[in-house]
Amino acid sequence: MGHVFRFLFSLAFAVKLLLAFSIFVLLSSIILLPMFFFYFKHKFTSDKLKRGHNRLCVGLFHPYANAGGGGERVLWVALKALQEKYRNADFYIYTGDVQYTSIEILGKVKNTLNVDINPKNVKFVYLRQRRWVESSVYPFFTLLGQIVGSIYLGFEAINQFVPDVFIETTGFTFTIPLFKYFGGCKTGCYVHYPLINKEMLRRVQNRRTNYNNRSFIAQSSSLTYGKLVYYHLLAWAYCLAGQCSDTTLVNSTFTLENLNVLWSTPMSLVYPPCEIDRLKEIPRENKKPDKIRILSLAQFRPEKDHPLQLQALYELREIVSENIFENITLVLCGSCRNQEDSDRVKDLRDLSKHLSLENNVEFKVNLPYEALFEEFQSAYIGIHTMLDEHFGISVVEQMAAGLIMVAHRSGGPLLDIIETSEGSRLGFLANTAEEFAHILKYIVEADAEEIAQIRDRAKASCDRFSTAKFHQEFLRAVDPIFK
Repeated sequence: MGHVFRFLFSLAFAVKLLLAFSIFVLLSSIILLPMFFFYFKHKFTSDKLKRGHNRLCVGLFHPYANAGGGGERVLWVALKALQEKYRNADFYIYTGDVQYTSIEILGKVKNTLNVDINPKNVKFVYLRQRRWVESSVYPFFTLLGQIVGSIYLGFEAINQFVPDVFIETTGFTFTIPLFKYFGGCKTGCYVHYPLINKEMLRRVQNRRTNYNNRSFIAQSSSLTYGKLVYYHLLAWAYCLAGQCSDTTLVNSTFTLENLNVLWSTPMSLVYPPCEIDRLKEIPRENKKPDKIRILSLAQFRPEKDHPLQLQALYELREIVSENIFENITLVLCGSCRNQEDSDRVKDLRDLSKHLSLENNVEFKVNLPYEALFEEFQSAYIGIHTMLDEHFGISVVEQMAAGLIMVAHRSGGPLLDIIETSEGSRLGFLANTAEEFAHILKYIVEADAEEIAQIRDRAKASCDRFSTAKFHQEFLRAVDPIFK
């Protein structure tokens, strides 16, 4: 009986202690959080007032500004458009590329992306805590970790400089409330890819293994249910953060459709700027080359699914003659953002050797633009394998260059770029390695007249994605936050 009494006493004490702790945390939050908010709001407002000049200050948040991919092209072309229209403004780029000087970054922009930025009114705000937004830091609850990491990184950014206008251009939407409510900024964002989308939820619900849905979760009904709850909670928070944007731009129909489900806010569809004018001038002979080069152009990130390209090449070898296959080369061109991407290239090299494809695969990493332009000239076919690619700048560029494009049947290539109906075909779409292989075989064996017709239609269709069109639509969409 004494044991039972002591147990009940200990339980009651523990409950009281927990209740007292909960009340303490609640009262502390009620007192400390408003103090925290008003202190930093006053601090950041004072920082803006101390500047004491009449020039407009525009901040563009892009932690990987030096990466050299399609998202970076949007950043720099947008900056160039803003520079030309708002000459009485200074532009501040928030970037985590602390190892590079402004001269080196702008030099790479010119050499890799062919965008010439006037450095006179561009300044860089260096962020030293970028690693907290990298997926490798969070082996579990990756999205939640990156959200919290982006808030931390955003706080570092606003603590260094408070602009008048803040535009988020990478996808770290949770930085927007910081600048809107703490910094009193007009806010905008260009969304490349929704944080949560209906396809992600469907894959988890159907318990399909994917790069963002591990096999041990897919095999467990309870873990799958838990992940769905987790995703829905993140989607709710994502919606709240997105509503803090005064003007929202999206890059594709895929992104627009998914964000319309999540955000109750007006959006502008502004296709990203594609380098098409010079590419369209590449001359093409109306005959099949003796050496067929298949160009892949994508950053070496897991979602780009480069292994699928190697698997497709492996399947192609099984269905064409040896004489044909020995004249086919897959050229993987792309940039590496960090050591993780470099390790991924090494793994791809190892996979190509494992599949005995090393004589038919070339890797071209971090090519300058002129070297990449030569690859456009020498390639015959283009390939892109990312599932739910948000848009696909490289897909458009390869079509403009006259390559016959084969892309994944999803996302931007399906909804915006590649028409596949007979008589108006612009390229081809596929899902599996076997489908990609059979389409590649079809293209290799197709007669020159059919290829020429597809090529001409595809090149003509690219005008709607030009840099000039982007300039016009981007400036129109962001005009309200500059008034």
